[in-house]
Amino acid sequence: MKYLLGAVAVSLLTACSQSPSNDEEVNNQMQYPETRKGDVVDTYFDTEVADPYRWLEDDRSEETEAWVKAQNEVTFSHLEKIPFREKIEERLTELWNYEKVSAPRFEGDYIYFYKNDGLQNQYVVYRKKSEDAEAEVFLDPNKFSEDGTTSLAQLTFSEDGSIAAYSISEGGSDWRKIIVIDAETGDQHEEPLVDVKFSGISWKGNEGFYYSSYDKPEGSELSAKTDQHKLYYHEIGTPQSEDDLIFGGTEAEKHRYVGGYVTEDDRFLVVSAANSTSGNKLYIKDLTQPDSELVLVDGNMDYDTSVLTSQDGTLYLETNMDAPNGRVVTVDASNPTPENWQDFIAHSEHVLNPSTGAGYIFAEYMVDAVSKVEQYDYDGKKVRDIALPGVGSASGFSEKKDAEKVYYSFTNYSTPSTIYEMNPETGESTVYEESGADFDPNQYVSKQVFYTSKDGTEVPMIITHKKGVELNGTNPTILYGYGGFNISLTPSFSIANAAWLEMGGVYAVANLRGGGEYGKEWHKAGTKMQKQNVFDDFIAAAEYLIEADYTSSERLAVRGGSNGGLLVGAVMTQRPELFAVALPAVGVLDMLRYHTFTAGAGWAYDYGTAEDSKEMFEYLLNYSPVHNVEQGVEYPATLVTTGDHDDRVVPAHSFKFAAELQDKAGGDNPQLIRIETNAGHGAGTPVSKTIEQYSDIFGFTLYHMGFESLPNE
Repeated sequence: MKYLLGAVAVSLLTACSQSPSNDEEVNNQMQYPETRKGDVVDTYFDTEVADPYRWLEDDRSEETEAWVKAQNEVTFSHLEKIPFREKIEERLTELWNYEKVSAPRFEGDYIYFYKNDGLQNQYVVYRKKSEDAEAEVFLDPNKFSEDGTTSLAQLTFSEDGSIAAYSISEGGSDWRKIIVIDAETGDQHEEPLVDVKFSGISWKGNEGFYYSSYDKPEGSELSAKTDQHKLYYHEIGTPQSEDDLIFGGTEAEKHRYVGGYVTEDDRFLVVSAANSTSGNKLYIKDLTQPDSELVLVDGNMDYDTSVLTSQDGTLYLETNMDAPNGRVVTVDASNPTPENWQDFIAHSEHVLNPSTGAGYIFAEYMVDAVSKVEQYDYDGKKVRDIALPGVGSASGFSEKKDAEKVYYSFTNYSTPSTIYEMNPETGESTVYEESGADFDPNQYVSKQVFYTSKDGTEVPMIITHKKGVELNGTNPTILYGYGGFNISLTPSFSIANAAWLEMGGVYAVANLRGGGEYGKEWHKAGTKMQKQNVFDDFIAAAEYLIEADYTSSERLAVRGGSNGGLLVGAVMTQRPELFAVALPAVGVLDMLRYHTFTAGAGWAYDYGTAEDSKEMFEYLLNYSPVHNVEQGVEYPATLVTTGDHDDRVVPAHSFKFAAELQDKAGGDNPQLIRIETNAGHGAGTPVSKTIEQYSDIFGFTLYHMGFESLPNE
């Protein structure tokens, strides 16, 4: 549930007008579409709560469709009046137009890699026989649909690389199809598997693979609740109707999230079962014994445990049991329960994210949200610290055991991602693929600061801006946050960031409680009855930026997506005077009903639900953005963004919030919603649509900070 946007600063802002002359005229003449109010009232314990826009939850109704169309007409009419919107789009297009290549991957007789020539809507999969051979197209997702909205979600190969299975997403939906082809000829083996959701594709040798799905729900497949996840095994050449149900078919096995994967040695099937986004049960099945049963490794759902790898009957487990920052343990697979676990990489003060490759285990640590990597052999001996190119985020280090080289990428907020090739025997790294982005990172600087939240907690934030920027309180600033689901915001570069950097501004990312930057305790400190900590952390970040003269309330925007959309919705309703612009994207905004849609009930670990207790209901009601828009309050200029095919955080959240803002907000600031059609939660969005979205977001943001022209002009 996360993604990043970018920004930075220059000092040419004092010459810009504080408020464009046509802004009041535009806003005063703006007529929002009429949104019908229904008479739905829900009773929670002894409290009645009106839900006048319940009808907008019906994504299949003609009335909702007409409302979406009318809202977009008003929104785009406003966006088209922004004088520099086209310039932003032109520069984004220029910046995006460079070749992008992934790290290589070795399957069978081929080397596979992803490449985008520049402005292709989707990355193309290529392959070649050797490093020096000419590459050929293996899969071109740009041909999956005319408008580029059907994307490649996963691509996996059988053990010998002779068969490929790949999943596709249509219109951004989380529902997938799996297509099986002969890897040599590209011929399709069988009819596609359908109705697959929240699933991996994990091969058992060359015979078949494991995947997960739900029964198709009654009602709308984009919004109806999905509650029982199931793991299946598909044998190549047989119809999907004959697939074996492995786990999840009984009431005792009922879980919202079930996944299965085969260890690299092809010996064990690993099954994970969970009811929320945190904590799971773990099982293994010995695939060398045809009639073996699933064996419970750990049934304590208070913790997260997974199998990192296995070797000679020993399991290497990654867990946060008795280790809030994570540890790696080993155990004999014949007796795998927790009392037999032995520390392999012990718990430390830093959050651990391990991976395997080339016969080694790589321990990536997060130290104040930046990477440090150590290399271990399978006996637990530390081999070396990996020398990284700088301060930022390193990822990868995941190859097959017999690989001769290891690949990883390195990036930060001002450094385009570069792929490195590392010799695991010497630890020496060389550049494998350098970014071709037209961007000079030497002109920019990122600084980590620690600020004090409301309750005295020290919270880190990374602030990126152009060298030499004046701290005079006038710099346009985007403050980004997430703060949930144990997800960590680590430094990363985006092309959109580069465009914003050139335009001028400050880009600040706060590592809020609720995230995973400091392990499980940091996560728990931003959940349920402590969720307000996340909002307080974000508000304190905004106050720090103002007090340190990076910006002012008149030049400050807040942005976040998914759980971060909730974050923006909450802080803009709690402290509307603090921000000039609010940009909640695909947000969880109705906290009383979020758990009634698709797989939303699984988010209860972080949020709690309105049915849990009267106290929990009142706590949720107190910050739920949809329920805290007050009559006559002047809210920041707001651009809500969502996709009509978002079946993870259904667009009804955004629809209701926009309707409340348009009905109640005082003042002249626009309260608009931009609804991308044939789009989902974000993954697989075509490049063309992405450029259009950022052009609108950046244009709206600067315009409602008072700019008549771009800050760097």
